[in-house]
Amino acid sequence: MSASPQGSAAPKKVTPLTFREKKAAGQPITMLTGTDLPMAQALDEAGLDSVLVGDSLGMVVLGYETTLPVTMDEMLHHCRAVARGTRRALCIGDMPFLSYQVSEEEAVRNAGRFLQEGGMEAVKLEGGRERLTAVKAVIGAGIPVMGHLGLTPQSVHMLGGFRPQARTAEAARRLLEDALVLEEAGCFSIVLESIPARLAALVSKRLPIPTIGIGAGAGCDGQVLVTHDLLGMFDRFTPRFVRQYADLHDEMVRAFRAYKCDVEAHRFPADEHTIDMAEEEWDELLRSLPGA
Repeated sequence: MSASPQGSAAPKKVTPLTFREKKAAGQPITMLTGTDLPMAQALDEAGLDSVLVGDSLGMVVLGYETTLPVTMDEMLHHCRAVARGTRRALCIGDMPFLSYQVSEEEAVRNAGRFLQEGGMEAVKLEGGRERLTAVKAVIGAGIPVMGHLGLTPQSVHMLGGFRPQARTAEAARRLLEDALVLEEAGCFSIVLESIPARLAALVSKRLPIPTIGIGAGAGCDGQVLVTHDLLGMFDRFTPRFVRQYADLHDEMVRAFRAYKCDVEAHRFPADEHTIDMAEEEWDELLRSLPGA
């Protein structure tokens, strides 16, 4: 086993198989989104099982109104940064809109780019039976796939906005059927977003593969949140299902205002932040200048 730069043994790498083992052992799976190197390093150091480079970065980092404008190049840019900062957690890349819906060939090619160019170890696709051929093609190429059912943000216009899903018996039955279809196709895990807690618990019990909930209650096999929501860094809106563990937006504003005041009042930089020259070197410089 190789050693880390600090000399300690390298942590055991989380894989899709680890997800199954944790479900079998009744151990909750922990996942958060990551978008850059410092965040990935912090998530990995905290011991998270998985880091999802979600297309939510289009909203919380790039400022888009929805996830739909996010491109493959934008996703891969952030994936590379996250991969550089992660040693233990399973890195999953979120396939953006139109990267897998056009054809099986496009789906496989773009999923492969997440691994080859982005340094990811798995990909996530939204949708159920309507995405079955793409899911099968990607898995057939040897790429682990995480499914995503319920509120699927890439279908936000068709769903009528960011609203809870599967609240009728018919819609709930269809979601359960879709989950079984994805499991049979070979998905190693499925995200369940913004669905009734009782339904999520039922799906989790019926499936041999783990479910990861976001706004789906405590009955899932694991949980995921958008890290910017958890940290209070995205103030446009906060989903009901988010628990904020910090308020970094206000803390950043406070720090930026303090910096601005210090600069304007000539309190920064102070002597301790300044580089100086030896007196003899300074004197020599002045003597060498024209007109000295």
